[in-house]
Amino acid sequence: MPEKEFRAAVIGLGRMGSTFDDEITRGGQFFMPYCHAPTYTASPHTNLVAGADPHAEQGEIFAGRWGLERGQIYADYREMLQAEQPDFVSLCTTARHRAAIMIDAINAGVKAIWAEKPFTLSLAEADEVLELSTRKGVAIAVNCSRRYNVSFNQARRMVDEGELGEILQITAYTQCNLSHNGSHAIDAMRYLVGADVEWVFGEMESDERAAGEQDLMGNGYLAFDNGARGFIRGSPTGAAPWEFDLIGTEGRVRNLAQGMETQYYRWVPGGLRDEGLPARAPFPLPTHIPSSGLSVIEDLVDCIKTGKQPRCSGLDGRKALEIAIAMRESHRRGGRRVDLPLTDRSLRILSSEIRSDAVPARVRRLQSNRVAA
Repeated sequence: MPEKEFRAAVIGLGRMGSTFDDEITRGGQFFMPYCHAPTYTASPHTNLVAGADPHAEQGEIFAGRWGLERGQIYADYREMLQAEQPDFVSLCTTARHRAAIMIDAINAGVKAIWAEKPFTLSLAEADEVLELSTRKGVAIAVNCSRRYNVSFNQARRMVDEGELGEILQITAYTQCNLSHNGSHAIDAMRYLVGADVEWVFGEMESDERAAGEQDLMGNGYLAFDNGARGFIRGSPTGAAPWEFDLIGTEGRVRNLAQGMETQYYRWVPGGLRDEGLPARAPFPLPTHIPSSGLSVIEDLVDCIKTGKQPRCSGLDGRKALEIAIAMRESHRRGGRRVDLPLTDRSLRILSSEIRSDAVPARVRRLQSNRVAA
């Protein structure tokens, strides 16, 4: 077997860094491998050489699961970067530290970063990371995974090739905190429409909560620069769990029930006064369904070799955060329109994932089980 081209390491050895795939028993949007360590292990391009986590329990589980030696597991990621000199680094830590670690990894000479979302907590952090990565030529892919999902890829192809006509509207039913899982929702909307957001209106959970920096549920209206309009319902969605509805003048694509079904409608002859009817047609899936994780690696390898931006880049990660912040700012201003980009780069959202992040949930469970025993 030929030697793999790139050395890969994971920082943050919890679920998304290591064992998330072990929990998945049926499809939807997940096509294995999905999370970081199993993807590096399966990819023909990468060799998983190390992991870093300050919690020894996580390192021990990671080493056992992926066949690494004790010396390949580090408590300090900076020591790992210096000793192992990886080409690829995955950032699967709490978002509280993500920006600082990305900066350290870029300065250590990595070629590519695969980062969990949200990209950063503040716009200023995102600006700093992107300025440095651009200057150093480091590709950053953000794990807003619907950009690497074949159903969404096919819908975007239909947009690009004009099969749906002029795009009019994108609606997302995605109960979520607007920075944490809202990163997925907002980014998927931008991706499907194929355009940027110029301005927004937003509604948060309450005036009191919108006054702070916590990660809230909310609803919004997004105006895209190609004339399309978007509606996002991040508050409870009832019987519409994580669904997207993309409407054009010539066709419509609906991704339903957390990715379990995709529907396509197009005009056919008939109807009142023979003006035509939208009728269900087969959605054009390929014969081979690629893994979303392996698609990320293929994308990053191409970026390293060509200098282009990843399909979901750090720029896209920053824009998702900025749109979420703008929705909150609209609520703070009494529901007024907020234009992008935002001028105040100190604005931030404290992602819901950083709650109780001093000790990972899995480590807390292990410690609790030991006490109980």
